Amino acid sequence: MKTITVKGIGTVRTKPDYIVILLEITEIASEYINAVNGANERIAKLQKAVQSAGFAKEDLKTRSFDVRTHYENYTENGEYKNRFAGYACEYSLKLSFDFDNKRLAQTLTAIANSGADAEQSISFTVKDPQKVSVELLKSAAQNAREKAEILCAASGVTLGELVNISYDWNDVIFRSNSSMYERGIASAIPLAAVPDFEPEDINSSDTAAFVWEIK
Repeated sequence: MKTITVKGIGTVRTKPDYIVILLEITEIASEYINAVNGANERIAKLQKAVQSAGFAKEDLKTRSFDVRTHYENYTENGEYKNRFAGYACEYSLKLSFDFDNKRLAQTLTAIANSGADAEQSISFTVKDPQKVSVELLKSAAQNAREKAEILCAASGVTLGELVNISYDWNDVIFRSNSSMYERGIASAIPLAAVPDFEPEDINSSDTAAFVWEIK
C-alpha cells in the first residue's frame, strides 16, 4: 500500500479573557522564626488587600513556600568572601480572575497600597484552555488534509482512506505576549495611575501527523 504522510499545523488566535497575577515575597532575617513570621505578616497584608478589592481570602493561592539559608558577600583584604547572614523565607502566590481592566486596576492599587512590598507579574491567558486545544486539533486536521489533497493533485494520484494519526500531546501554553511587572513599589499609588491595559491576542499552534493511502 502506498501512503502519504503530512504534518498538520493548527493555529488559533484567541482574545485573552483571564488574568493571572503572580506575587513574590522574600523576607530575610537573622533568625528562622523571624523570617517566617515576617513573611506571614506580609501575606496577611496581601490577604486584606485582595479582600478590599472584592476577592475572598481563599482566592489568593499559595504556589510555593521555601525557607533557605541566606549568605551575603563581603570583601576582606581584597578577597571576595561570603558569610552566613540568616534565613530567607520565600512565598509565591497567585490570584486569577476574569479579564476586567477596572478590576485589575483596583486590585493592583490595593496590593501596592497594602505595605506588603510584593513583586508582581501579570499575565493574560484564557479561562478554558481545553476549548482552545480542541480548536487547535480541528485546525491541524483540516490543514493536513488540505496539504494532502494539494500534493496528490499535483502528483496525479488520488487521496484514499486515512490510515494513521500521530500526536504527541504537546503542552501548549496559552498566554499573551503582553505582560505587566511592578517591582519595588512600597508607597501608595492612586487608582488613576494604573494603566488601561489591552493585551495582545494569543497566537497558539499545535501539530499532528496524518497518514493516508494514495491510489
